Amino acid sequence: MNRKAEGQLADTLRDAMVAVLREGLDGPAESGAFFLNRGDRGLLASLDTLSAQQASARPDGRASVAAHTDHVRYGLALLNRWAAGEQDPWHDADFAASWKRQEVTDEQWRTLRQALANESRAWVQAISERRDWTTTELTEALASVVHLGYHFGAIRQLARAASGPQANSPSS
Repeated sequence: MNRKAEGQLADTLRDAMVAVLREGLDGPAESGAFFLNRGDRGLLASLDTLSAQQASARPDGRASVAAHTDHVRYGLALLNRWAAGEQDPWHDADFAASWKRQEVTDEQWRTLRQALANESRAWVQAISERRDWTTTELTEALASVVHLGYHFGAIRQLARAASGPQANSPSS
């Protein structure tokens, strides 16, 4: 594949990652849905429907929604440091610490949701602006989309109030 074709492929993949991230964060665009049902509000607005008490619940001893939220925020913060030019923000990353926030107060929950929104927006912007990718960098960015989707699904399994709309058949 020539350099121009490689660049076009990287641009196309970047645009696709941005579209899927935005859908996961904010719900499907008017033009259509890729993985959420039409009318879904996305992760950020879904988290806004939960109280601090709901976000702190640990059904069957599992990690809370607050812990999942903090973990995703932490991972995105590392990616944003990397996108800003830090060579290896993972060298001292403590992912175990990102799981320690199991319970939150109302104020902590508001702050955590805002921090996730800020890191999410910054990461989408960083991917949107990127034009040159190594295979490792592109894989890291793609993995962030998968990672967000995994935790979004886990959050919806933990908190029914964060669920999205049911799928409708085309004839409905």
